[in-house]
Amino acid sequence: MTNGGLKAALRSWVQRTDGGERMPADRAGRLLHEAENHGPNWFWQTDRHGRLTYLSDKIVAVFGAAGIDPIGSPLVDMLRIAGSESGLDDAERTIAFHLSARTAFTDYAVAPAAPGQGERNWTVSGSPFTDPYGRFEGFVGTGTDMAAVRQSDAAITRLALFDSLTGLANRQRMRLSLEQTLAQPGYDGTALFLLDLDRFKAVNDTMGHPVGDALLKQVAQRLLRVVADAGLVGRLGGDEFQVILPRIGNRAEMAALARAIITSLSQPYFLNGTSASIGCSVGIAVSPDHGATPDVLVAHADLALYAAKDAGRGVARFFNDAMLDGARTRRQMEEDLRLALSLDQLRIVYQPVVSLDGGRICGFEALLRWEHPTRGLLIPGEFLGVAEESKLIEPIGEWVLRTACHDAATWPGAARLSVNLSGAQFANPALPAIIANALARSGLAADRLELDIEEASVLRDMRAAIGVFATLRGIGVRLALNDFGAGPASMTCLRRLPFDRIKIDPSFVRGVGDPEGRNAAVIRAIATMADMLGIDTTAKGIEYHDELAALRDLGCTDVQGFVYGAPVGTAGAAARLMAEGGALTPQGPKVERAPRTRMLRSTTIEVNGARRPARIRDLSSTGALIDLVDFDDGAIGSTVRIDTGGGHWVAATVRWAEDGRAGLHFDHPIAVERRVTIRRREP
Repeated sequence: MTNGGLKAALRSWVQRTDGGERMPADRAGRLLHEAENHGPNWFWQTDRHGRLTYLSDKIVAVFGAAGIDPIGSPLVDMLRIAGSESGLDDAERTIAFHLSARTAFTDYAVAPAAPGQGERNWTVSGSPFTDPYGRFEGFVGTGTDMAAVRQSDAAITRLALFDSLTGLANRQRMRLSLEQTLAQPGYDGTALFLLDLDRFKAVNDTMGHPVGDALLKQVAQRLLRVVADAGLVGRLGGDEFQVILPRIGNRAEMAALARAIITSLSQPYFLNGTSASIGCSVGIAVSPDHGATPDVLVAHADLALYAAKDAGRGVARFFNDAMLDGARTRRQMEEDLRLALSLDQLRIVYQPVVSLDGGRICGFEALLRWEHPTRGLLIPGEFLGVAEESKLIEPIGEWVLRTACHDAATWPGAARLSVNLSGAQFANPALPAIIANALARSGLAADRLELDIEEASVLRDMRAAIGVFATLRGIGVRLALNDFGAGPASMTCLRRLPFDRIKIDPSFVRGVGDPEGRNAAVIRAIATMADMLGIDTTAKGIEYHDELAALRDLGCTDVQGFVYGAPVGTAGAAARLMAEGGALTPQGPKVERAPRTRMLRSTTIEVNGARRPARIRDLSSTGALIDLVDFDDGAIGSTVRIDTGGGHWVAATVRWAEDGRAGLHFDHPIAVERRVTIRRREP
């Protein structure tokens, strides 16, 4: 039989399956072909004299490279037992014995008996076969290329222990390495860094997942360069990374390495012709002080990372016992929040939205409050993070929607109701049905309901968002883009989605009356663009009369904020609508003007984790005027940190920047008297 004999036989043979059906011969041939060409296995067949009548093409090629045609040659001449120069040293161990005895054999380690091919490592197995009359016809068998098997095993191991995108160790390998490191007797300090990328999601959502993947690869390369031989770097998934640093007991070294990591990862990335900037927060736990087992150490590093992000991101934090108290507090709040709905502890108050043309109420925004039994009245910022982490945000959001619609249906006139949607609500496929049901049960007209949607909610999946918008507009509700300008892609949202209103972020409202600032110009541009698109504009967070006057001149259609008093309950909302036809008189301070201290003093400012010198010219409890720092337009609205004196660092927002000067607004007021202790210098 020629080398095609086995395949020819397969075309004529048929095989029975367990069900008694016959397998077509051409299918058997295809299966043999697939097995030969897409795996480490190969096939052979001999005649009754032990001469090869069939050998898989890839093995024929091996002998062909040495100038040997194996077909027709004795099988025992083509193979030798591994570790032996002859196949006949031990008759009971050789293939020749089995061929002569006509007995089966399994997994003999062999190598090709061909010049230059001895390094190959195969195993062969075979069995005798007979014709339909029981007469011996020869042997048929299989072989396996063990080198290919080892390569396959190595590939499987790599997939099991390494991240396929970055090539770093994956979660499983990091876990094994941490277990082995902590199990070593007499080790002196092992540090575990947990890293979370800041603003990575915005890059991924706005520039696309391929760009996000390329960014993660560059992050991995930078981490490897910074950490070098000091430890093992791994990617846990998404934008989470981990570093294991064995035998590093000096916390000053750990802190220095963490700062170096933050600085490196905060430098701009250049991806497909565009640049992107992200940041990094680091949580650090040290064994044995913070835990002697992997689970405890990881849990404590995670708490430290949570504290780093809570501190404004772009920083590193070591674990301390107080963080456990914070974790217990969050767990307790989660348990309390689960009971809040059933115990009727949640409340809705309504903040008026006032038209600048006439000063009358045109609607109300529903704001959530929690009457906690021991902590008093809580605003959303104090518990919505816990609600999101615990997956309670959806049922709470649905309760707000239903309750607010019911309340608004009882108000006189046609004032609109504005309700915020969380990202989880917007991603829920049942959202249109939930909204339609809330409208039907309350009797509220669909065009009186306005849904406030966050930029991040639609950027997560723009194609899906377009479909959701079409469905919601089909119901008849209005759609508003919340906190316009605060995110990185507000214009993208506005260009692709049919919003009825944009709500300008309060960060643009603060300082709108400052002649040295740029906020007024930005708001005018937003209002003009919205007017051309037929979109209403609402400025949020108005607290002072001078802001109100400026926004009227800049072309905004509506405003809302504490300048018209605190939010009220549903009865108070109805009363305000009935009083004087909904007209409201501004309350509160006329202007925002914190006392300023003029000075000329050197300081340090931290931008994206990198520190650089600067100079303070004016300082107040709410902000500072600095110079010697060049910001680009993209920095306006970003968060920086500045030393206000004596090593007291505060977070601040860049309100404007021009010609090496910038105006900063502190996230939290400071006590200027305590901080201004350095001698002033004249210019």
